[in-house]
Amino acid sequence: MKKLIPAYVRVPVVFFSVFAAMEYFIDSGDRPAFVKYPMISLFLVVFLFLLIAIEITMNAVDAVTYSLLTEEQKRILNEAKTVSLIKSGWYQKLIKKLTKSEPIENEAELLLDHDYDGIKELDNSLPPWWVYLFYGCIIFAAVYLIRFEIMGGDNQEMELKKEIAQAKIDLANYMKTAPDMMDEKTVTLLKDAPSIANGKAIYTANCVACHRPDAGGQIGPNLTDDNWILGGGIKNVFHTITNGGRDGKGMIAWKTVLKPKDIQHVSSYILSLRGTNPVNPKAPDGEIWVDPTEKSLTKLDTIKKAK
Repeated sequence: MKKLIPAYVRVPVVFFSVFAAMEYFIDSGDRPAFVKYPMISLFLVVFLFLLIAIEITMNAVDAVTYSLLTEEQKRILNEAKTVSLIKSGWYQKLIKKLTKSEPIENEAELLLDHDYDGIKELDNSLPPWWVYLFYGCIIFAAVYLIRFEIMGGDNQEMELKKEIAQAKIDLANYMKTAPDMMDEKTVTLLKDAPSIANGKAIYTANCVACHRPDAGGQIGPNLTDDNWILGGGIKNVFHTITNGGRDGKGMIAWKTVLKPKDIQHVSSYILSLRGTNPVNPKAPDGEIWVDPTEKSLTKLDTIKKAK
């Protein structure tokens, strides 16, 4: 192996194999392990030094051993070094074992009686590697048949569907606890004082130019009445602030400026201003929006009263 792979290839291969294994098995987050853990860097430096030292020592031992050989032993060793890989003894034995090939001198013993226009056939044995591969395919087919056709195991399509379904569940659970992954489907209305105060600060910094400090409306619509151009409620307001208003004349999309949590806060603050009656409010825009849940409750109360 030493003769086949020179030291300038062997040392880097061994070193980077160990380096890659350490990076793979050591959990270092988003930073390389050798950067996060200085001891790993120290180990790698020492390891590389030892590899080089071992190579130097082995070369020295080989040189000393060679100098102690007789002239006949040196000649035999030099001849062995000049033998190519294909002609080496171990390689010839390996090929013989894998192919069961017969020497060309035995061709006459292998000839069959078949003769097609001068083309003759040799009765060679099948190569062992081919035979073992064929047996392996038979075993694999039997296991596959029992596993998937008889026992009803999940095939690739079913495994993919299950993994996608589980991924959706995991994503939904993650988004419930990840504020920056929030969207209009998962956002909820906040009513606590700190969230409303933060929403007011965001509103004052970004929204008063178009909607006035009291949200009575100026360039933008009045945000205190029951009329909404693109729908009211926390989900609709969150969506409108995130993605912007009507094309060409509506509000810009704030998703590149504000984080989802901030948009939730300012949306909750805006909804808390409902019915505050600002001075000289802008005329209503859009249609009166009724929360579907409130509509359902009202309908249920009407049915109960009718009974």
